[in-house]
Amino acid sequence: MPQISNFYGIIILMNFTDHAPAHFHAWYNEYKISVEIENGVVKGEMPARALRMVLEWLDLHREELMSNWEKAQNGLPLAKIESLK
Repeated sequence: MPQISNFYGIIILMNFTDHAPAHFHAWYNEYKISVEIENGVVKGEMPARALRMVLEWLDLHREELMSNWEKAQNGLPLAKIESLK
């Protein structure tokens, strides 16, 4: 699963040819979640502060994430996405 970003100990990943809906994965220590790109629906658990950062990052990079999703579905290399600052 390629890493596309990381910030404050949170790693953002996206699988190639993963199932719909379009989503990405976020890992923070032992916590792992998946987040739907279009609507921000979260599956899994993560500490509230880390989750807020993931959702803020999603809002800033939704277009880039959708572009990476399309690339991943076609087996193309994924672009790195800027970290949350």
